[in-house]
Amino acid sequence: MRRNVLGAALAVILTGTNCSSALAQPAVAALPHWSAESLAVLHHRLESAPLEALPVPDCTALAAAERAGDGAVIDREASAVAVKMARLIALGWMPAEARAAWHIADSDARIDFAGQLATALGAGTLDAWFSSLEPRRPDYAALRTAYAAETDPARRQTLARNLERWRWMPHDPGAEYLLVNAAAFRVDLWRDGRVADSHRVIVGKVSSPTPVFGATVSGVTFNPWWDIPANIVRESVGRLVARHPKLARQRGYVWGGGRYRQRPGPGNSLGLMKLIMPNSYNVYLHDTPSKSLFERPVRTFSHGCVRVDDALGLAADLLAPTTPREEIDGIVASGRTTDVRLGRNVPIYIAYFTAEATPDGTVTVLPDVYNRDGAMGDAAVVQRLCAF
Repeated sequence: MRRNVLGAALAVILTGTNCSSALAQPAVAALPHWSAESLAVLHHRLESAPLEALPVPDCTALAAAERAGDGAVIDREASAVAVKMARLIALGWMPAEARAAWHIADSDARIDFAGQLATALGAGTLDAWFSSLEPRRPDYAALRTAYAAETDPARRQTLARNLERWRWMPHDPGAEYLLVNAAAFRVDLWRDGRVADSHRVIVGKVSSPTPVFGATVSGVTFNPWWDIPANIVRESVGRLVARHPKLARQRGYVWGGGRYRQRPGPGNSLGLMKLIMPNSYNVYLHDTPSKSLFERPVRTFSHGCVRVDDALGLAADLLAPTTPREEIDGIVASGRTTDVRLGRNVPIYIAYFTAEATPDGTVTVLPDVYNRDGAMGDAAVVQRLCAF
């Protein structure tokens, strides 16, 4: 997004770039003026930041300028602090290494904080702008309320880490999307701000955890073939083929030229359907013949893929109303491998939240089966406030 002139001027100040070299264009307009009302909004945001598990940006220079009554310096420092606060609200504050395993793209490159700040100050909508940068999911609001009231240090750490994870999610996930919470062993289909469908899932073993990433679902494959990943061939299938080829054929395995596959059928490891969602991890949502495992409270049994309970029900919800359930059942009964396109792209986010809101708005803390909370490091934030 191209910055406007006020936004570009503010960005120059925040980055320390030489003005003449960065803006070899018409004269740059002055920084936006900060009224007493806008400063009060900024003060409130700084004071409330610790209640949202956010650090307080360094506002020493701003406080000094306000005490001195220096309008030009106030405009400069308030703008700098406001942009820093906005980035924390929208994108989080933990260092890059804390989110190294989080491969769901954020919107960093698409947010023009400086330009949006200038617009909000000009329109007198600063508080609404700050609020618009917060994650929009109801889970975030519930976690924030719980964090502000929580006194137990360990639970506060968990809540803080999960608030941060929500800041790493896309700001606008879409009107329709799938959200897998591997820590909760569940996938939800969201439509228009509410859960339209929910299913239990099985996720990766601790030794082969389900990765965190985003992809796009464009269709469903019924009666799929299973192209067996090399690590599973090495672990089990290759040995079975070498030692018991007749049994391997009975189980539907086909091999040749270094390639191993499994035919569609009742014993196929992908079950009766898988979602078409290309990704670099070779991880998919699919059915499974091992239905009994869904009754286990902790469901870490796969090599990384996400096995879905009542997978055909999820497929039917995604394909409705263009492909009715009767047609789906007919395709499955035919035994033929068939791709059915959704006619639209549905984002899917395979995430990991160890604290989440229940339907009544309360917050529950989940077991950290992959020890990813610990990998994030200390979630304590700076509680210092500026003395205005």
